[in-house]
Amino acid sequence: MTMTLQSVDTLGSDSAPTAILDRVSLVLDAFEGPGRLTLAQIVRRTGLPRSSAHRMLERLVSMRWLRREGRDYELGMRLVELGSLAVHQDRLHSAAMPLLHELYRVTGLVVHLGILDRSDVVYLEKIGGRLGAAVPTRVGGRRLASSTAIGQALLAYGSGPHPQAARIQEAGVAYESGRGLAGFSCLAAPIGPVGRAVAAVSICGPTQALRNDHITAAPVRMAAAAIWRAIDGGALTVTPTLQRRQMLRNLPTAAGA
Repeated sequence: MTMTLQSVDTLGSDSAPTAILDRVSLVLDAFEGPGRLTLAQIVRRTGLPRSSAHRMLERLVSMRWLRREGRDYELGMRLVELGSLAVHQDRLHSAAMPLLHELYRVTGLVVHLGILDRSDVVYLEKIGGRLGAAVPTRVGGRRLASSTAIGQALLAYGSGPHPQAARIQEAGVAYESGRGLAGFSCLAAPIGPVGRAVAAVSICGPTQALRNDHITAAPVRMAAAAIWRAIDGGALTVTPTLQRRQMLRNLPTAAGA
C-alpha cells in the first residue's frame, strides 16, 4: 500500500506536497522510543494543531502506518513490514548476517551491527540469545555514538576530531566499558576499506567477561574484514583459529548461565 500525494492531501490544511510530507514525518518521528502516545502527547511533540494532528493520525491508522488502541497510538504493521524489507534488502545487512551469527557462535556474546547517523548509532542487527535480552538495545534503536564502542569506531574515521581516533585506528578496535550500558562492555571494529568506515560490528557482554585484549579483539576484527570483503564480492565466512576459539569459549561469560 503506497501513500500517494493525493491520499495525504486531506491530512492537513496546507496542500503543498512538501508541507504535507513534512507533517507526516513530524508525526512518525514523534514515535521515536518505546511506548504508545496519546493525541495530546503527539500535539506537544510535533507542535501541530490538535485538529490537524487528529485527522492525520486517523488517516495513518486507516493506512496501517499507525495503530490505535483506545485513545493511544503506536506504530503500525505497515511500517514494521517496510522497515523489515528495507533492512533485508540492504547489501550490508545481507552480507553481514552469516558472519554475525558465526561471531556470536564463536564468542557467546551479544553481537551488534550498526551505522552512524549524524551523532547517533543506529543498530541494524542484534544477535544475542538469552544474554541479548539483558542488553537494552534493539534493531532500529539509537544511542549517542560517543557512548558506544560501535559509535567510537565509526567516529574515529569521521571528518571531525575524535580524541581517541589515533588509538582506535592503530588498534583496529574501540572499547567501551559501562558508560553507554551499565554493567556491560563492548568491543567494536569498523567495516570498510582502509582509512574509512561505513559501518561497525561489536561484541557486548558483562564487564567481567569481556576483556580488552588482542585475543578478544581478533574475531571481531576478522568478522569486520570479512563483511567488507563480502560486500566487495569476497568470501562470506570468518573462522578464527581453533586456539583463539577455545580461549574465547573459556571466558567466564553469562551466555551459558
